Amino acid sequence: MRIGLFTATYLDMQLEEVCKFAAGLGFEAVEIPAFAGNPHLDIEAVVKEGNKAKEVKQMVNSYGLLISALANHPEGQIVLGPFGKDTDAIFPGSKEEKIKFGTERMIKTAQAANTLEVPVVTGFIGCENFGRFFPWPYSKGWSDMEGEFVERWGKILDKFAEYGVKFAHEPHPNELVYNVETAQRSIELMGGRKEWGFNFDPANLIYLGIDVENFIDTLGDRIFHVHAKDGEIVTHNVKRSGMIPQGDWQRLGRGFRFRIPGWGSVPWKKVITELAMVGYDYVMSYEHEDVTMSRQDGITKTIAYLKPLMIEKPYEGRHDVLFN
Repeated sequence: MRIGLFTATYLDMQLEEVCKFAAGLGFEAVEIPAFAGNPHLDIEAVVKEGNKAKEVKQMVNSYGLLISALANHPEGQIVLGPFGKDTDAIFPGSKEEKIKFGTERMIKTAQAANTLEVPVVTGFIGCENFGRFFPWPYSKGWSDMEGEFVERWGKILDKFAEYGVKFAHEPHPNELVYNVETAQRSIELMGGRKEWGFNFDPANLIYLGIDVENFIDTLGDRIFHVHAKDGEIVTHNVKRSGMIPQGDWQRLGRGFRFRIPGWGSVPWKKVITELAMVGYDYVMSYEHEDVTMSRQDGITKTIAYLKPLMIEKPYEGRHDVLFN
């Protein structure tokens, strides 16, 4: 297993600067954002310009890094919503225009990943009305959205299959797939198609009270990518705000905060153990969303914390009369 960096944390720097910085700290991979207008990667150029993909790969590889995934969370979100002003910052337009744009951009992201020889795209699938998890006042609302998921994302995944790229949805609040049950249901809805799976981010799961080891053991063969992000259940605040408080992330009274690995409630040794047990041997991509400390604090503390925990080789077995 290798430790990577989600470069979206450093969009104020050129991609090559980030790669040089990350490699110098001991990171081994980068997950690069693919949404329109980000300064790290123009997927239109990757697809259209003959040498662009080669240049990007060579630059990243020159620092001893690999590209673990292309990430397109914002544009994946608007395939299922929400729509209106909630997502105007991603793409302004009508519901139909947003769906069209999101669909085209996710397909283009898969094409770019294929061109770059990157095996997976991470992102969100969206959810028009997450409040429908509660079956009142419209008890069929969630099943309606499941139908839209199959219709819209089925077409997108057809193109992923064509390009030989996997899509790793990141279970998260405000997504149609957000826990073990909805993840299992999504596999069923998609007919078990092999290009559909998950970007396992343990912080998003403990945010909703989900056992992260359970997620790994249940869905291990569908975990295509992993985020190294922690979350803190702030026990002295939970009794008044609960686990899904609204408001600013820096609000003192929140019952939950995103943190860097080792500073929250995620049991990292157990997570790494279970990932190894289900055969995951790819990248853990560090994502900085800790509002209590700087990026510099976060990245240096994270690599120092996670590096000694990495399992470098699998168990080779012991063959003697005392243990077999």
